[in-house]
Amino acid sequence: MMHGMADDLLSAAMHEYYERGEEADRLSASGSGQLEFERTKQIVLRQLPPPPATVADIGGGPGRYAFWLAGLGYRVLHRDIVPLHVQQLRELAGPGSAVETALGDARGLDLADASVDAVLLLGPLYHLTRRSDRVQALREASRVVRSGGLVFGAAISRWAPRLDGILRLRLYELSPQFLELIGPLERTGTIPPLVRGGFNGFAHRPGQLRAEFRSAGLDVAELVSVEGAAFLLADLDERMADPAARQVVLDSVRAHERVPELLGLGPHLLATGRRP
Repeated sequence: MMHGMADDLLSAAMHEYYERGEEADRLSASGSGQLEFERTKQIVLRQLPPPPATVADIGGGPGRYAFWLAGLGYRVLHRDIVPLHVQQLRELAGPGSAVETALGDARGLDLADASVDAVLLLGPLYHLTRRSDRVQALREASRVVRSGGLVFGAAISRWAPRLDGILRLRLYELSPQFLELIGPLERTGTIPPLVRGGFNGFAHRPGQLRAEFRSAGLDVAELVSVEGAAFLLADLDERMADPAARQVVLDSVRAHERVPELLGLGPHLLATGRRP
């Protein structure tokens, strides 16, 4: 009962955070957001079947990846648990769009078995604090993707709160309790909201993410660090704004994306699973 009440509180906090409407610009407003977006696109495109394949973008937020895929010629089925995100996408999509959206929970999708060619889970896994819920979301993705199809699952690295939140962003200056919470956070993975309406979620160890994919019956084809160490660059905004410097950053991150000892260094992990 107490566990369920805690889950309900974290779910309410998640909705409060996203209803602030800040997610729409997160992947373009800063160098770190741009790096996450560009790297995620690169990793996904390496194995995504060619258009006009159908992609389910589950937990797709305001639709940044959905519109990108539609622009490449894909048919996109977008689902998100936050009403504001669905509303924002509908307002941008307009009639005749290749993106179809609806409210939906990653743990119980309204899509038919084997009805899509690939699934993106670029948010749900780091907002489900219970392992059983994360595995259920992966099982649902496996259910709706065709045999041999791909499931791309993003996760927050277990060490991102310390390396990004404390070392880079110095959040302890705004929320001194963060320094007290970091030890339990790194043991359990649960990220509590530091302030009312603040971000909350779950942070994975690389091996833990791989194990959850396997528990859902998915073969792990790839597990990489998205941003690597580049997110720590003090001048990342300027580098991402300069085409030549931007390419150096992207190439450098890609060069060590699979090094086992460095997987957890960057803020995000991205696993690619294949349905047998």
